[in-house]
Amino acid sequence: MANISGAFTDAASAYGRFLEVFIDGHWWVVGDALENVGKTTKRLGANAYPYLYGGSSSGLRGSSPQKSGYAQPTKEVGQRFND
Repeated sequence: MANISGAFTDAASAYGRFLEVFIDGHWWVVGDALENVGKTTKRLGANAYPYLYGGSSSGLRGSSPQKSGYAQPTKEVGQRFND
């Protein structure tokens, strides 16, 4: 009785290995997904609330037309609609 081998025991062993790999793989995928959600949440939080994450208020530097040099008006507002 030292070597228990048969169709039922082999099938149960194979099912156990399948289940182990299946569960382990799902934990791996769920862990990666939660890690990415955490990183994304932290990044969004740092952009929305820079003071809470140790940043400064100038998180979007260079986005104003005065600093970047783009979007300078060339005509008066009234003439834009007349042309």
